[in-house]
Amino acid sequence: MAAKLIDGKAISAKVKEEVRDEIKQGNLKIGLAVIIVGDDGASRIYVNNKKKACEFCGINSFEYALPEHTSEAELISLIDKLNNDAAVNGILVQQPLPKHINQSVVNAAISPNKDVDAFHSENVGHIVGGDFKFLPCTPAGVMRMLEAENIDVCGKECVVIGRSDIVGKPMALLLLHKHATVMICHSRTKNLAEVTARADVLVSAVGKVGLVTADMVKPGAVVIDVGMNRDEDGKLCGDVAFDEVKEVASLITPVPGGVGPMTIAMLMKNVLTAKKLEQK
Repeated sequence: MAAKLIDGKAISAKVKEEVRDEIKQGNLKIGLAVIIVGDDGASRIYVNNKKKACEFCGINSFEYALPEHTSEAELISLIDKLNNDAAVNGILVQQPLPKHINQSVVNAAISPNKDVDAFHSENVGHIVGGDFKFLPCTPAGVMRMLEAENIDVCGKECVVIGRSDIVGKPMALLLLHKHATVMICHSRTKNLAEVTARADVLVSAVGKVGLVTADMVKPGAVVIDVGMNRDEDGKLCGDVAFDEVKEVASLITPVPGGVGPMTIAMLMKNVLTAKKLEQK
């Protein structure tokens, strides 16, 4: 029997409704500043989707579209201004940045209390310790999906493919905090298929079309596809060879319509959290 689809659109809509209702009930004035440097097509789509989500939730969105040649110093100067702007509760700098701008320097410049991407080293430290205020949006979205499907990872074998600071590492930590047994795989992992075939929950966050095939998946496993790629026909797809893996897995996320909408919904939740922190 083919796997059940985990509907990211439906779950993300519920999260956004929760955020909208809380903002309405508290009559809260909340602002998110989004900075985009250069004219990356995919980044523009993400920024537009974030604006739509803000509008739905009742969050003011302030967009700063900077030219490609903007210097690192100019970008940091804008971030400083936004750190001190009472109307702005969250600051997000869209990735990727042009090569001449150091991502780590940018992450460090954002106030930890307005860091709604949870990339500042202070917030990363809290995630490691388990006493976090903010969580990176994509891993938090995956955890919310598992929760929505009543999947308890406690004691289960979970494999994360990918070790990025944005998804792979925090994903593994969040699973660990829920008492899963976690293995992180990457480009240098030997016998990848053997490792993934043991997983009760398999999360792929690499960005490689068709990386995960049916023979790599344990029958009845939960498969979460974080990849966002284009195939040779230009069609949006993930890391998982969906048509073959869905015949083996018990639950699977589609691309598009899986993890993507959750990332934006959890961003809205983080912006609301930033407002609550400010009120405290």
